Amino acid sequence: MNYLSRIADRMLHERLDAFGAVLIEGPKWTGKTTTAEQMAKSVIKLQDPDRREEYLHTAAAMPSLLLKGEHPRLIDEWQDAPVLWDAVRMSVDKAGGTPGLYILTGSNTIDKDKIYHTGTGRISRMKMFPMSLWESLDSSGEVSIHELFNNPTYDVDGRIGKLDIPELIRVACRGGWPATLQLSLKAGMMVAKDYVNSVCDNDISAIDRKQRNPKIARQILRSYARNISTLAKKSSILADVTSSGEITLSTTTFDDYVSALEKLFVIQDIDAWCPAIRSKTAIRSMPKRCFCDPSVAVAAMGVNAEALETQLKTFGFIFEQMCVRDLRAYTADFHSHISYYRDRYGLEADLVLHLEDGRYALIECKLGSREIEDGAAHLLEIKRLIQEHNKTERQTPLREPDLLLVLTGGHMAYTRTDGVKVIPLSCLKD
Repeated sequence: MNYLSRIADRMLHERLDAFGAVLIEGPKWTGKTTTAEQMAKSVIKLQDPDRREEYLHTAAAMPSLLLKGEHPRLIDEWQDAPVLWDAVRMSVDKAGGTPGLYILTGSNTIDKDKIYHTGTGRISRMKMFPMSLWESLDSSGEVSIHELFNNPTYDVDGRIGKLDIPELIRVACRGGWPATLQLSLKAGMMVAKDYVNSVCDNDISAIDRKQRNPKIARQILRSYARNISTLAKKSSILADVTSSGEITLSTTTFDDYVSALEKLFVIQDIDAWCPAIRSKTAIRSMPKRCFCDPSVAVAAMGVNAEALETQLKTFGFIFEQMCVRDLRAYTADFHSHISYYRDRYGLEADLVLHLEDGRYALIECKLGSREIEDGAAHLLEIKRLIQEHNKTERQTPLREPDLLLVLTGGHMAYTRTDGVKVIPLSCLKD
């Protein structure tokens, strides 16, 4: 299969021009190694079964030997030998900060006590996500999120999306895994199911060499999937996991499993945005349940595309996950983060996309056209509350939203008379 360009390509190139080393981290199977190999001049893969033990012994005895090779040198799955982090940092220092020496990839985070230095100024971190619709060639790319933020006169009207709702269901079930792109829907869904099985059977224990029960891991993922894109309490998910009576699980053990899944980048919950436009008791502050890719939720629930076509309410939650995944990918070079807003009066913004410079967009994810009016009304009301707050809080005004967006599963982009932009997810790009 020909290599498809990734948003991460540009980010990696820019960081290699500025830093001695770059760490690419994110869920496994997202193509981190393949992307890194496009720029690497030499490669060492710590999980190579023929050489793994040899590499680990060398890392323990003299890690600098593993750094020898043409630059940039790729060290794949570096976390299997954490000592390499400090070895890379020291090598960069010895080279006087020469940029572009090393690329590191990792599919899970490690405990900070296993490294002696953060690597600040020497090792730049960048996140890589499963493929967005634009990267997998499933979006027309007629609307740029960068242009929406940077160009006030940018016209989206009449831009056409590439997918209808049945096709959105198909690509959500397949997921953003590079290995699935040339497979049939049935075969592609097998990849997502295998991903979940691999996480539960192997990765959740291998991450810190602590034995965990695959059955419990599956039940937690299944319950998370049932509560995807909601503010389900931890106690509710735990009760669901143990409801059959076959599993007994303490809160402490539940937290341990969730923490492991977070370290593997499988679970990526979204925090609440709490601006001072309501009293603190009015604004919901629980995390919104989220996965790295919508296909994980589909596989964990054990449903398929045909079933979801008759369960569009359920798919609406999965569609929101696809919006999250794509927005994260499209704005990674903005050092963005995503939150949500919801209060006890029913006012909400499904997503709030924050850029590093303070700009942000209020976003509603609405699969069908009937929901657009309510979504736009919510966004406009939040903007109005911010404006009202600023009238009395002149010393600490809140920035007004730079964009009001409704992302849909529809066909055509347009700007409403109230300024809210309605954009099909399948016409969006970075």
